[in-house]
Amino acid sequence: MPDQVLMITGASRGIGAATARRAADHGYQVALLARSTDALSGLVRELGEHIAMALPCDVTDYDSLTEAVSRVEEHYGRLDAVLANAGASAPSSFLGTDDSDPTQWRDVVLTNVYGAAITARAALPALVRSEGHLVLTGSNAGRGIRPGNLYGATKWAVTGMAQNIRAECVGTGVRVTLVQPGMVETDMTANRTEVPKLHPDDIANGILYALGQPPTVDVNEITIRPTGQAPHS
Repeated sequence: MPDQVLMITGASRGIGAATARRAADHGYQVALLARSTDALSGLVRELGEHIAMALPCDVTDYDSLTEAVSRVEEHYGRLDAVLANAGASAPSSFLGTDDSDPTQWRDVVLTNVYGAAITARAALPALVRSEGHLVLTGSNAGRGIRPGNLYGATKWAVTGMAQNIRAECVGTGVRVTLVQPGMVETDMTANRTEVPKLHPDDIANGILYALGQPPTVDVNEITIRPTGQAPHS
């Protein structure tokens, strides 16, 4: 897909960075968003400034997101796809049986739920113009019950959000895909050594599969788990 433009939130590492690399390999121009462009400078150099641009953006700030979308359209002339990927995690126990700090939960909810919602709201007018594609990073944790797990609850919200956005976009030509990874080797899962893990490239491959389908094909959901991971882990 030459000349297609993909915007990625949470692009500095993990699934976001892997998707940027894979998309560049497939001929996309990529707009990389993170809270600080310093975190993106190495990736921009790697991909090339003719391929990638870095934009500072706080995904919990609607004005920041709308400014980023405007700058992408001004720079490239269009926006064809958006990966709402920025995420946060923190330990949680509603019974207080661990040392988790509930004051950290606010950032988890704002980033994972509100951030995904306003990313969609900021980007969808541009995607309607291009009959583009919105991809949201959910989680295997948003498909089952995990005792005391707030992160999983936020991903349940993303699951419902993707379905509701897709329903609203009927007739616009916009496609909506929810990608639900199992355990992936990232900073957030570094302490999980008891389960098999995917590489971020594995998820990027799934995202590019969905993006690469013909305009008449809308891949609604993709669940990707490492071989041997139990559904509840």
